[in-house]
Amino acid sequence: MSDELKTTQTTETAGAEKKKGTKKAVTKPKSRKKKATKEVTLGRAYIHATYNNTIVTITDNHGNALGWSSAGHMGFKGPKKATPYAASMVVKELVEKIEPYNVKEVSVFVKGIGAGRDGAIRALYTNNLNVTSIKDITPIPHNGCRPPKVRRV
Repeated sequence: MSDELKTTQTTETAGAEKKKGTKKAVTKPKSRKKKATKEVTLGRAYIHATYNNTIVTITDNHGNALGWSSAGHMGFKGPKKATPYAASMVVKELVEKIEPYNVKEVSVFVKGIGAGRDGAIRALYTNNLNVTSIKDITPIPHNGCRPPKVRRV
């Protein structure tokens, strides 16, 4: 019990000392150092084009994402998200996002069968990114799932 009394007394006296203290000096907010960005000249562009949306991600060669964007994120609604125009706008915004990394060349990996596939690849060319290779990584079933049995009416 005596230990508890001592701790309560010390906290009360510490609080009283803080209240009696003089005015605090106004300090300027500390300026933060800019985060050092790494130079990545070679990258990978992953284009995921579906019937409903187009998502583009640019990574370094190890797979660490440098930036991403999608048509839905850009503000396109409904069927406009899957258009080649929306895909080109997505790539344009993404290239501005990854500008600090100084990416010059990209290998493109395309997945899906949406209309934004070609639009996104063309936009990469027009936004001064050198496309070294294009690879289609769309998953294709090798005979796939078993079909349902025939319906008898």
